[in-house]
Amino acid sequence: MNVSRELRLNADYTPLPVYEGDEIYPNGIFNFNITRMYEHIIDGKLCVEKELINVREWFKTHFHGAINEDYLPSVDIDRPVIQAEIRPGMFEIIDGNHRMEKAYREGVPYINSYKLRGEQLVPYFQNKGGYITFVDYWNAKLRE
Repeated sequence: MNVSRELRLNADYTPLPVYEGDEIYPNGIFNFNITRMYEHIIDGKLCVEKELINVREWFKTHFHGAINEDYLPSVDIDRPVIQAEIRPGMFEIIDGNHRMEKAYREGVPYINSYKLRGEQLVPYFQNKGGYITFVDYWNAKLRE
């Protein structure tokens, strides 16, 4: 087990406030506040790794679900997508699937991304239950 990456449960955990209009990414019980993530990245409170994603290679190895075709024309592929380490060493896009789809269709070779490590996700859970479940899940995956 990689003890240095083990998460410690904080009994006093309080999620960041969610305001009307905030974008929330639902991933089962792990509901992430995307709006706060972007705010904190932009204002420098959250320092993240930046990575160029090879769009064609990404499509070969990742699931891509249903796309809202009516929304697709308005999508700005210049805005970085967010990758989150939901499981140690495994990243998935939690914001920007429409951007990835549009880039793929338009033949754009690379798209910018922000990569958040599992430890960096902790403040961005919409609720305490998701946070608690994530800590247990994360630590169990470290033990595998």
